[in-house]
Amino acid sequence: MIQKHLLDEGSARANRGKNAGVTVQEQGKMARTTVARLGGFTFLFYISASIVGTNLFARITKGDGIAAKLANIAAHRPQMGLCFILTLLTIFAALILAVALYALTRDEDAGLALLALTCRVVEGMLNAVPATAMLALLSVAPQASTATGSEAAASNALGSSLLRLQGWSVIVSAPVFGVGSALYYYVLARARSVPGLLAYFGVLSSVLLVIAIPLEPLQIVRARWPSIYGCLRLSSN
Repeated sequence: MIQKHLLDEGSARANRGKNAGVTVQEQGKMARTTVARLGGFTFLFYISASIVGTNLFARITKGDGIAAKLANIAAHRPQMGLCFILTLLTIFAALILAVALYALTRDEDAGLALLALTCRVVEGMLNAVPATAMLALLSVAPQASTATGSEAAASNALGSSLLRLQGWSVIVSAPVFGVGSALYYYVLARARSVPGLLAYFGVLSSVLLVIAIPLEPLQIVRARWPSIYGCLRLSSN
């Protein structure tokens, strides 16, 4: 009788342990699914906010000459404020995406996942550069529209530098974005978390982005100063 009781108790404990293990596994799957959904939503939001903000900024900064561009910015301060908010949101989107994708890929390759996480964090920090420049433009543009003489020239020069900073920040941040994306796609392909063809297409697209964007300034140099471009080409060879 005692032996039967002990056997029943041992069997009950084993069943409880088994059920607890199943519960932990189910909770892990649910948490992973939640993180994947969060990452997917954040990625779509990141892309959408970037596209809307870039197009809106391009419309606001239209004009023949820096004076006309600054006057257009001064006349569209609410729209420029919206561009700033969208850019600010991309900072947090990059950081959230970094944590979410790291959680999904660290079990497959912790080293590559950490490197990709670092790229996403740096990308988020670089997104703060155009956001800061937009705030500065909101202050400079109204002053430039009312300034005269040397003050107007100084305001126009500062505004021109701030507008150029927008393009420079893209040239710097795009390769970081590309490297991070390529690493994530590669790790996801190894883990078979996404279809292989789609994952390696993402790797290829990210690598092309890393190569193409930094070459843009070199194309400008080639168009404006062919002799300097020739020297750069010879030195690279």
